This record gives sequence, structure tokens and C-alpha cells, in this order.
Amino acid sequence: MKKILLLLLSLSTLGVAAQAYPSLDNPHEIKLNLGLFLATGSVEGSYEYFFSEDISIGGTLYVDSKPTDFNGGFGIGPNLRAYFFGFSPRGGFFAEVFGLYYTGEDEVDENELLERDIDYSTAALGLGGGHKWVTRSDRFTLEFHAGIGRNFNTPDFRSAFMYRGGLSVGYRF
Repeated sequence: MKKILLLLLSLSTLGVAAQAYPSLDNPHEIKLNLGLFLATGSVEGSYEYFFSEDISIGGTLYVDSKPTDFNGGFGIGPNLRAYFFGFSPRGGFFAEVFGLYYTGEDEVDENELLERDIDYSTAALGLGGGHKWVTRSDRFTLEFHAGIGRNFNTPDFRSAFMYRGGLSVGYRF
């Protein structure tokens, strides 16, 4: 009788331990920054891969039809995120380190008759943060994020800092 009771007790603890660590079935996530699109007409898409419930790496691709806008006409870069204070795995508040390489143009007025464009390319490293909400099905996400970075190789007409932010919707698979 003691052996049966001991066996049942050990099997019940295995079931409890399995519930303590949720499965990470959908480690891939793609996102579209709708906030940036609605504000400026720029298109920014991101990919995120989760190593665990609180660490991920990802990449961002940014395209703007007006290369004279603040962050240029094209950008690409990686990021590393750490999630904390989340009510669900792979959600909640996060902090990130990001890199961004971007290109663009600057319009220079030499006089009233002649106007010229100066092409530039630069890279930036920065810090950001935000919050991500996840549906119960762990398929759809809504994310608010903002960050600031320091430009390297900055031309005279560009700011030493770059900013990023947005409101993104995502899908996990």
C-alpha cells in the first residue's frame, strides 16, 4: 500500500512540475510597425526569435519612400531583448539593445536657383524599451516601444542621435 501511495505521489509531482514551465511552441514572431506607418508613411517590419520566455534576438527592416526624412530612406539592424515583469511568457515590459545601419539624403539650399542632395549612410547603437501584450492563444501581439541611439560617422548636417519608436502588431508561429 505504501508503494502505491508513493508512486501516486511521485506521479502527481511530475504533473505539477510540467505546469510550472509553459511550452514555447511559437518561437518566431513577425511584426509590422503600424504607428510609424500611420504617422510618417514609412514601412518597418521586424522579426523576433525567442530563446526562452524572457530572452530574444531579432532584426528590423525599415523603408521610406522619402529619403530626406529624419531616419533616412532605408535601414536594417539587429536587436537583443530581455523581458521582465511579464504576466505571460514572452510578454510584458522589455529592455533592448539595438543596432541600425541606415541611408538617406539631405537637401541643401545653396541659393534660390540651385538645390542639391547629399547622400549619406551611418550606423547607430542604442537602448530602448517598451511593453508587449500577448493574446491567450499566444499567436497575436501588440507592442509599444521607444528608443534612442548614438550615430557613428555622423555628417555635419545630421544629428548625433537617432530616435525610434512605434506601435506594432505581430503574429507568432
